[in-house]
Amino acid sequence: MSKIRVLIADDHAVLRAGLKLLIGAESDMEVVGEAADGAEAVQRAHTTAPDVVLLDLTMPGVRGTRTIEEVVLLTPRPRVLVLTMHDDAASMQAALLAGASGYIVKKAADVELLTAIRAVHQGRTFVDLTRPGEEPVSRRSPAGRNAKPLSPREGEVLRLLAQGHSYREAAHQLGVSVKTIETHRKRLADKLGLRSRAELFRFAVEVGLLEPE
Repeated sequence: MSKIRVLIADDHAVLRAGLKLLIGAESDMEVVGEAADGAEAVQRAHTTAPDVVLLDLTMPGVRGTRTIEEVVLLTPRPRVLVLTMHDDAASMQAALLAGASGYIVKKAADVELLTAIRAVHQGRTFVDLTRPGEEPVSRRSPAGRNAKPLSPREGEVLRLLAQGHSYREAAHQLGVSVKTIETHRKRLADKLGLRSRAELFRFAVEVGLLEPE
């Protein structure tokens, strides 16, 4: 069985070394490259064709979300797993909307990181802000089973529908047709597996698009 090819992008050399040892010790993974900033991450992802790019959100040069956007445009398309010190929902939301498939904080346990790598490689979305007593989104959200990154417009439609707006109201707020909203709603169902309003609301809260009531 082929190994999961991982590229590590972080501006701290000591952390990269530790991650390389951790990942390299797994029988189903291998580190195929390293990068110290956003531009190098894109270049190395292009030349090494990794399955998963483990990416720090705040590195020198290009901002993290821009790096994500450039990496996911590569062919073959790698999955991006953000590994960051930022444990706020706003940063997580920005990363997911930029195209990241996962988001995990650096204070998470080693086993969670390895689980996250495997999850995004399998085509799932993995989100873990390590709140005490909670499990990562990929294990408790119906979206986690087969989720794909959302476009910015799909994120807007998700937020409005999760707030309870009708298709017509959402269309009015976004300046588009009701048919366009219906199309985005179908894509949300296809990408995230969210069929009901309750599932839309729960997922929107989990990824930081809404505050829980």
